[in-house]
Amino acid sequence: MNARSPTQLTTITGAPLPLIALPQDRLLTVNIEQIPLLKDILGVPGIHIQPLRLDPERGEWVFLATLAPGCELPIHYHTGAAHVWTIRGRWLYREYPDQPQTAGCYLYEPGGSVHTFYCPADNTEDTIALAWIEGAQVSFNDDGTFHSLNDATLIQHRVETMSAAQGIGPIPYIRGKGANVNGS
Repeated sequence: MNARSPTQLTTITGAPLPLIALPQDRLLTVNIEQIPLLKDILGVPGIHIQPLRLDPERGEWVFLATLAPGCELPIHYHTGAAHVWTIRGRWLYREYPDQPQTAGCYLYEPGGSVHTFYCPADNTEDTIALAWIEGAQVSFNDDGTFHSLNDATLIQHRVETMSAAQGIGPIPYIRGKGANVNGS
C-alpha cells in the first residue's frame, strides 16, 4: 500500500473535503477464507484463532476464534475494553452463569473486568466468535499467582513464528496502524 502525501481531496462532484493527513489508495481487506486456523495458539487446547488485525502500537488485536466444546481460559482481566460478537454456538463466564453468550450476542467488557471464560462441554458444535481486544489479557492460576499475559505483540509473534514453523508463509492480517496487509 502506498500512502500519499497530505492533499486536498474532493467528492465526486468536486466539493472540497477536509485535509486528510494520510489518505490511502486502497482499502485494507482480509478474507477469512485465506487465513489458516491457528490451532491452540494461545497455549490453550481447543482455542483456535484467525488473526484479522494485530496492532501492537495501539495495543489492539482482532481475531475470529473457533472454540471447541469444553475449552476454557484461566481467570483473567483485560487492561482495556474487550468486544466479543458470538456468531455461532455458546460460551459463558463462570462468574456470570445466568448470562450465556449465544449466537447473535454482542458483549462489551470494560477494562478491568475479571472473569473465567469457558465453552460448555455439552456444546454440540464449535463456537465461533469475533473478538476485538484493547490492551493485554492478564491471566492467573487458581491460587491467584500470575499465569500468563497475551497482547497484540505476543499474538503477532506467535502468528509469525507458527506460520514460519509450519511453512505456510505470511498470514494475511492487517498490520499495526492500518499500514498494510501482512504478506502483501
